[in-house]
Amino acid sequence: MNLVIQGPSLTESQARKLGAVERITDRAWRIRGATSVDSAYCERNRIDHALVPDGRRFADLKLVAMDMDSTLITMETIDELGDLVGKKPEIAAITARAMRGEIDYPESLRQRVALLKGMDEKGLLEVYENRLRLTAGAETLLAACKRHGVKTLLVSGGFTFFVERLKERLGIDYTISNTLEIANGRLTGRVLGDIVDAEAKAAKFLQLAKSLQKEQTVAIGDGANDLRMMAEAGLSIAFHAKPVVRAQASCAISWCGLDAVPNLFE
Repeated sequence: MNLVIQGPSLTESQARKLGAVERITDRAWRIRGATSVDSAYCERNRIDHALVPDGRRFADLKLVAMDMDSTLITMETIDELGDLVGKKPEIAAITARAMRGEIDYPESLRQRVALLKGMDEKGLLEVYENRLRLTAGAETLLAACKRHGVKTLLVSGGFTFFVERLKERLGIDYTISNTLEIANGRLTGRVLGDIVDAEAKAAKFLQLAKSLQKEQTVAIGDGANDLRMMAEAGLSIAFHAKPVVRAQASCAISWCGLDAVPNLFE
């Protein structure tokens, strides 16, 4: 196994305290033949660490899937929509419970969307244009995927309004998301069709991965409703994630941006 260590302020001297290192980037290092890691040292120094099989190459991947809210982008879009109607605390509280796995995701989404009833649909564009920000390193990761011919899947329990705009803007190959019902220019407080939940995310991932070997796939997420999809991937990455997700993922990225993902490979 290789130990990959990386951090926003990681220095070579810090890295060498964990073993004999090979430089990957200015802030990422590889230790070959590792069997364990000093997790406490890494935590104290804001170092992300991952034990990964030797010889895994990013160029050999065929599919990288990622969640949207708090993964590809820095925020929860439904929380920001709630802010426009003065209900962000109520919505954010439900969001947090769902992310921790304390409440069924479809029911949590119905509750949150109901709180948006009557909102002018212009609020969707307001959030997209003025509040939505890509996570640090997102464009670097997507550029690496394009360079190596790796297909990308954006999965979201959020909304098509945002997902499809990001798909076009970033050149993402596949998406799955929920559609808000709008009537007379206002949100009705309902979602159209079946809700995209953990099962739907996993099903979409498996549909695209059915002709691939498992080690050719990666899934990145931060919440409990990403876990079923992540379990189907050759490498699952908990990105700035809740404890329940970190506990079940292959590895975690808690300090770095999405540009840390390619560093896990050779």
